[in-house]
Amino acid sequence: AMGQKCMEKVSSFLFEYDTPRMVLVRNKKVGLTFRLIQLIVLAYIIGWVFLYEKGYQSQDSIVSSVSVKLKGLTLTNESILGLHIWDVVDYVFPPQGDSSFVVMTNFIVTPGQKQGTCPELPDAGLCTRDSDCSKGKYSRQGQGLMTGKCVHFNSSVKTCEIFGWCPVEVDDYVPSPALLSEAENFTLFIKNSITFPKFKVSRRNLVESVTKQYLKKCTYHKVTDSLCPVFDLGYIVKESGQNFTFLAVK
Repeated sequence: AMGQKCMEKVSSFLFEYDTPRMVLVRNKKVGLTFRLIQLIVLAYIIGWVFLYEKGYQSQDSIVSSVSVKLKGLTLTNESILGLHIWDVVDYVFPPQGDSSFVVMTNFIVTPGQKQGTCPELPDAGLCTRDSDCSKGKYSRQGQGLMTGKCVHFNSSVKTCEIFGWCPVEVDDYVPSPALLSEAENFTLFIKNSITFPKFKVSRRNLVESVTKQYLKKCTYHKVTDSLCPVFDLGYIVKESGQNFTFLAVK
């Protein structure tokens, strides 16, 4: 019996075939319902899967890196410091390579500062007697810890004595124009790259036409040098809607 069944199956596989039978239904309601279902499915595939979800695309997370390098020299001739040359080490902090940096454009010199005791500024520590100065306390506007003494700041004013960096910094007068206003012409080199690991695709802003010789002399200009990655600080500030001369003083 088992052998007969196997022979029947083999014979059916070799000598028989089946084909679907199609029935044509001439009915408007059935026809419209069928086409409506097709239209809904087509709209779902095109609208949701392709246009909204972008199911035809494959996505990957981006890996990026950005490095900057600032260049520029300037000279000051200040009454206390005298002639002084300033380079990147002096006016950029923190050291270059971090995600952000600050460029110093102005400064106030307090000569001979060292840790010790001295009178606090009148704006932060006026007093008439020692009891007005709480020993070991720090005033929000102060520049050191109070020693508990009320001393003469000058011939007419007494302030709390502090322990800190003395003499204290007097910032009533801020140099204007800024002492390092030449920073407007310092240049910032920006190098960035992006990588899509899944697709093994990398892109960077240093294209083939940007050669070492070109980098030595180019400065970014939106029309003539749009591929140059070297920017004037003044241009960056201007494009951000700010005034460099005004910002530099602050």
